Amino acid sequence: MAIRNIREIGDEVLTKKCREVKEMNDRTRELIEDMLDTMYEANGVGLAAPQVGVLKRIVVIDIGEGPVVLINPQIVETSGSQTGGEGCLSVPGKIGKVTRPNYAKVVALDENMEEYTVEGTELMARAICHECDHLDGKLYVDMVEGGLMNIEDYEEEDTE
Repeated sequence: MAIRNIREIGDEVLTKKCREVKEMNDRTRELIEDMLDTMYEANGVGLAAPQVGVLKRIVVIDIGEGPVVLINPQIVETSGSQTGGEGCLSVPGKIGKVTRPNYAKVVALDENMEEYTVEGTELMARAICHECDHLDGKLYVDMVEGGLMNIEDYEEEDTE
C-alpha cells in the first residue's frame, strides 16, 4: 500500500467533523491499509482518517498487541482517570500532560462492517479517546495542562 502525508496542526481538515462510513468498498479498504502503513512508518500508536486528509470516521490503533480498526466508533463507557504525557503525529516533536479516562469502551464496525466492542485501559483507553476526538475535529492540545513541551524536554513524573 502507500504511506500518506500526515496533516499537521494548522491544517483546516483537522478541525472538521468526519462523516460516517456507509459501506465498505475498495477505496475504504485501501485507506485503512494506508493508514496502518502510515501509522507504523511514523512510529505512532494511533491514527485517524482526518490526519491523512480524509473526513471519514475511521481510526486505527496498535499499542503493540496488533492492529485495531474502528469504523464509526462511539465511546459508550469510560471510567477512572489517568494523567500523563500525550503526543500526536499531527503535532510533531511536542508532548503535553493530558488527563483522560483510565478505561474506555467503544462500539464500532470492523472491516466487514460488523459491529463489535473494544475495551481498553491505560494506553489503549488513551488512544481510543485521543483518536475518537480527531473524528470530531478536536486536538489534544486543547486539553493540555501546563502547555506543550518539546518531547526531548518532557520527563514523566514519578508516580510511586
